[in-house]
Amino acid sequence: MSLTLYFLIPGIIAFAWKNWRRAYVVMIATILIDFDHVLASPIYDPAQCSIGFYLLHTQPAIALYAALVIPRKTRLVGVGLLVHMALDGLDCLV
Repeated sequence: MSLTLYFLIPGIIAFAWKNWRRAYVVMIATILIDFDHVLASPIYDPAQCSIGFYLLHTQPAIALYAALVIPRKTRLVGVGLLVHMALDGLDCLV
């Protein structure tokens, strides 16, 4: 899937917040979650589905990201992480 979507979709969602620029930056920062790829071998395999393979892309981690949406202080991070996981999941289907 195009890397563009990892920047475009959070941008669209960010408009739901009053301070949409801050919301966009926080959601884009969640791309850093892909640093878990350096812990895996191979680091990146285009034929490999990230969901369930990389440490921070597992079901328990995704459940934690969903829980981050509940408190107001962590909501943007949680939304950004869930959007990232959703895009990775779509990438697995394509």
